[in-house]
Amino acid sequence: MDPDVHSRKILVTGGAGFIGSHACVALIGAGYLPVVLDSLANGNIHALHRIADITGVAPDLVRCDIRDAAALAELFKAHRFGGVLHLAGLKAVGETVADPLSYYEVNMAGTLALVRAMGNAGVRALVFSSSATVYGANARSPIPEDAPYAAVNPYGRTKAMVETMLADLVQSDDRWHVACLRFFNPVGAHESGLIGEHPHGRPNNLMPYLSQVAIGSRSHLVVHGTDYATADGTGVRDYVHVMDVAEGHVAALRHVAREPGILMVNLGTGRGASVLEVISSFERASGRSIAVHVGPRRPGDAPAYWADASLAEARLGWRARRGLDEMCVDSWRWQMRNPWGFDGSAPTARNAEPSAH
Repeated sequence: MDPDVHSRKILVTGGAGFIGSHACVALIGAGYLPVVLDSLANGNIHALHRIADITGVAPDLVRCDIRDAAALAELFKAHRFGGVLHLAGLKAVGETVADPLSYYEVNMAGTLALVRAMGNAGVRALVFSSSATVYGANARSPIPEDAPYAAVNPYGRTKAMVETMLADLVQSDDRWHVACLRFFNPVGAHESGLIGEHPHGRPNNLMPYLSQVAIGSRSHLVVHGTDYATADGTGVRDYVHVMDVAEGHVAALRHVAREPGILMVNLGTGRGASVLEVISSFERASGRSIAVHVGPRRPGDAPAYWADASLAEARLGWRARRGLDEMCVDSWRWQMRNPWGFDGSAPTARNAEPSAH
């Protein structure tokens, strides 16, 4: 085998999930060979088939739990990886409060098992998918990377704890090359409409909820608060296209291939969009009117929240290229072509989705 194949072979944990599947497409487009590790508890094997349809390359799937140390050891014996993108974990905010121990076990213990297996195999280039939730709700926007940790739920705290663990690891062993990507609100879908986001049950985030209202599977959207100190009174967030996030992972992988140490970096557009702006853009994209009900503010919601994305451009050579209208067009194309997700089945009655990301 060409020795360069080993440096191009990348392990993608959670690669059958929303962000993971798009990351695989971006990796293949950049000349890498992704191998997906996913339990499929929340990922979808059909996403891997769609990746093959898009790219002409079918990623290998290793179906196992990220916490399974023996399976990880066998995986690293079977493959020589040039690096790892770690996206596997639980992420539903509602569930994280109800069942925090599962989040600590999967997100913390799973990462620990992975890093131990990597170290034992001599693979020390890691890109960790973190989250802007590490900043909490009170950070002033635009939020720089040196803003303090202030997560308000167990999910965000697990992300902050993993970052701290990785920083301690790098401090103790300078052979490690690590990047932690704090992405803001990933939305959209691949332009082909073949892969995208399909949460089980009631969506937790604005864009998939909008999509389901537009397609007719939900009657209306509730806007939580119209009296914030923003231009139109609704909350402002930094929405970033999922393919920009995926390409950010590729840029970070290139960074860790050449730079030792640890880098904490935001992935966002550096601009905020209000709820009403997103609704208006989605109505243009879909050609459909969105029924809106106004509800009260939700506890803990910040009025405005967006990234200082300058460090990503300076250190990774990355910047978000796709705007809000493109996010909405791509989301709608995915929703229209896949009204019930990958397998054609209707959404379940679950209230939240702990998904790979």
